[in-house]
Formats: sequence, C-alpha cells, structure tokens
Amino acid sequence: MLKRYVVLDLEMTGLNPKRDKIIEIGAARIENGEVTSQYETFVNPKMLIPDRVKELTGITDEMVAKAPCIEDIIADFASFCKEDIFVGQNVIFDYSFLKQAAINEKIPFEKSAVDTLKLARKFLPELEHRSLEYLCSYYGISRSLEHRALSDALATKEVLERLEEAYFAEHEEAFLPKPLIYKAKRQTPATKVQKIHLKELIDYHKISIDVNFETITRSEASRITDQIISQYGKIL
Repeated sequence: MLKRYVVLDLEMTGLNPKRDKIIEIGAARIENGEVTSQYETFVNPKMLIPDRVKELTGITDEMVAKAPCIEDIIADFASFCKEDIFVGQNVIFDYSFLKQAAINEKIPFEKSAVDTLKLARKFLPELEHRSLEYLCSYYGISRSLEHRALSDALATKEVLERLEEAYFAEHEEAFLPKPLIYKAKRQTPATKVQKIHLKELIDYHKISIDVNFETITRSEASRITDQIISQYGKIL
C-alpha cells in the first residue's frame, strides 16, 4: 500500500486549463495513512467566477478577491509537493491546470500519480457512477464540504484506502503510480497592440463577446481576433 503521497483536489472556473483558472487548491501529505501536513488556499483567477461554479462550490468572487494569483503561489505549491506522488480523483484533470501554471512560470512539475477514478472503473464496474460523490456515498464516507478542494482531497484519501483494503493484496500492480502526461505550451500575456486591435474590432462590429482583457494571452487574443475577422470582416 502507498506509504507516502500528496492527495489533491482543485476547484476551477471551468474545464479547459488553457482558458479557465484555478480558484482553490486543497492538498494533504499522507504518511502511513496519517495526514502530516496540509495546503489550502483560495486563488484569485482574475476573472469573474461563472454562476454555475458559484452554485456548485459556494465560492464567490468576494472570497477570492484578496487571494493570491496562481503565478504567485505555484512555486510554493510545487515545494510543498516535493517529490511525492499524487493521488486524485481523475487526477490528470487537476494536474493539467497545475502543469499549465508551472509551465507559464518556467517551473519543473513532472509527477506520477494513482488515480482513484481509474481504480474504481477497474474494480467497481457494476456501479452506476464512479464520481467522487457517488463513491463517497457507496463507501459511507462523509464530506464536510462538497465540491471544496481540501474536503474533496481528504475524501479521495478515504476512497483510496477502501479500494486498497479490498483489492491491493491481489492486484498490487494496479496501485502502482503512473507518470502524468500533459503537454502544454507556455502562455504569455497579450500585447498592448493585440488588446487595442481586439477592442477596436469588437466596438467596430458592435458585438458582445466575453473577453477578460486583464488575463487574456497572446494565443487567445489571436484566436478571438481571427474568429471575429472570419465571421464579421476586418475594420474598413
């Protein structure tokens, strides 16, 4: 069984690590089954949190307003994780957001992990669902706060332990950590010229489009500009 690892969970503004942002990080170091340290923080996404995310997590714009931005804490979080393996529910999803943030800050962040979702799919094929919520209900695991990062991370630890108790002895190989692979390019802020041109296009064509000019990257600005020109044409 796993002797030492970091179990983690994130809350984000959406599903795309290239466009969406982390709003909460929750992680705990587990040694011999015991929590020995924790990492918990809100993260300022520098954008408004979508209503559906507010409803799901209970996290509001006011709650993250004075929180650090991810670029200010990704190095600290990487230091907390050290060389430990990760454990998470669909862990590649959370890792992709962290890896993108690390790449943006030129910080090495290569990890191996054990995924409780993959284990549940392998050993519990009869279940109707294998979400963290469903697995917690199946195993009778209580969560202090649903869809909050640290609470969900600690619930994932409990799920792993239930799976280990039932299946580790005969399926040790299934619990071996596997490298997490997520390829991403470093994102850089859009230039002043890009922002001005994009704003002019939006005003000229009198279109309504959701653009956060504070956080928009060069690639995003280019993509949106090209889409507008393709659909509406250039400024004449």
